[in-house]
Amino acid sequence: MEKGKVPLLSLEALHQLHIFIFVLAVVHVIFCVSTMFLGGVRIRQWKVWEDSIRQEISVRGNMNMNMNNEFLKQRAQGYWRKAAVVSWMISFFKQFRGSVTKSDYTALRLGFIKEHCPQNPIFDFHKYMVRTLEVDFKKVVGISWYLWLFVVVFLLLNVAGWHSYFWLSFLPVILLLFVGAKLEHIITRLAHEAQAQQEQSPVVEKNTKDREGTRVKPSDKHFWFSRPALVLDLIHFILFQNSFEIAFFFWILCTYGFNSCIMEKPGFIITRLVMGVIVQVLCSYCTMPLYALVTQMGSAFKSGMFEEHVESLFKHWAKGKHSDQTVESQIQMQKMAKESPQNGQISEQAIVVIEETSTSITELPSLAQLPFTSF
Repeated sequence: MEKGKVPLLSLEALHQLHIFIFVLAVVHVIFCVSTMFLGGVRIRQWKVWEDSIRQEISVRGNMNMNMNNEFLKQRAQGYWRKAAVVSWMISFFKQFRGSVTKSDYTALRLGFIKEHCPQNPIFDFHKYMVRTLEVDFKKVVGISWYLWLFVVVFLLLNVAGWHSYFWLSFLPVILLLFVGAKLEHIITRLAHEAQAQQEQSPVVEKNTKDREGTRVKPSDKHFWFSRPALVLDLIHFILFQNSFEIAFFFWILCTYGFNSCIMEKPGFIITRLVMGVIVQVLCSYCTMPLYALVTQMGSAFKSGMFEEHVESLFKHWAKGKHSDQTVESQIQMQKMAKESPQNGQISEQAIVVIEETSTSITELPSLAQLPFTSF
């Protein structure tokens, strides 16, 4: 240290900062794991619906459209539902109770399959949805640079008398309620579009095949800035902010004690802890299951469609790294696609992609042409 200069942080302050970062990381991982686990439990309850739908299709050869009609009736019928204010209010309150019904799941599943794999009506949509959620978990559990930037800015704004920690505890709750209402509103908008399509038909179709044309149509336009991935970014920020609140409380409690001036008044402390519990429960049982289902309604399916090794091979293939691919390597790719744990349902689609492009692989311009996106 040069004469006349002092360090920006003392050794004690640097030591305490390291402790806080460790506590924050531990709490964030625990919160993310618990959120994904509890949300996954809720999502796995839909497996009964998936099995019944697939069994019905296997027996009848097609799906009973009564569920789709019930979906339109519950979500779109009624002139007052078309008003923006009323629609948003219904979506806001629906996220707390009966956020996803069997008719919702059936209609969204039908829209996804008709859009992305129409030749495979018994595609295991539930298994695909669980896998994409596991892929998203890898991003949620991480801590990005902009999250650390938020922590630094917040610490600089922690001025005595402002009660910053108290007011900040309301931010995750507000954002979470807003995200949940948006996801519910997307389902409602999809229902309104399907209802409008049905009303524009010149005659009421009588056979099942024609009625299947009246379905929800996935599109990125329903999401903020046409980016379904933005929903995951918001959930990531909400979970991190909630973890920061709880981690800061425990760090102050263990380092300075409950009677420290940094703790503020007991009323503020209790409110912050209650807000943290509300965020954790609401995100686990309401928002996360909604996210897992509704974000499948984008224009492209997610990267969880294939196994990691199959998807990685497709990416390298698209980038031209296998431009001198031999017949033997094509056979290997087909074999890997067949080994996908989707029980062979998506393997046919993968093999079609391989076979159709094997003769002109060097003409594949970019990875963007592949029908999956990475959030």
